[in-house]
Amino acid sequence: MEIWEEISRQRVKYIVDSYQLDGDDDEYFYDYLDDLLQAYPPPQIELALVEILIESWRNFPLLRGVLFLERSHNLLKSWENKTIAPNISATHFRLITGLDPTPIFGTGIDTHSTRSVFPSISK
Repeated sequence: MEIWEEISRQRVKYIVDSYQLDGDDDEYFYDYLDDLLQAYPPPQIELALVEILIESWRNFPLLRGVLFLERSHNLLKSWENKTIAPNISATHFRLITGLDPTPIFGTGIDTHSTRSVFPSISK
């Protein structure tokens, strides 16, 4: 395995570990995740995980485990043969994951902005 492939896999696993997305389905969850990593480019998986994570924040308790991966997989399947239009910005991706968004969003983005992502509220 090339070093860039290992780094890509580690980024995906970092997102999973950061939000404890594996739930109680450890073995089957990681088998499923490995299958996804063989079927889809890791940057797409990263984006799908984050988009489903954001969607899951609307519900309580947070969706985890194999159900979380199934939702992510369905999103990945919906993107097949289409141009992917992320529902989040590169800045939001960086704030949520702590990872460089360049592999997902490309190089023409401001990844070091210190500006707030929220508009100013005038009083």
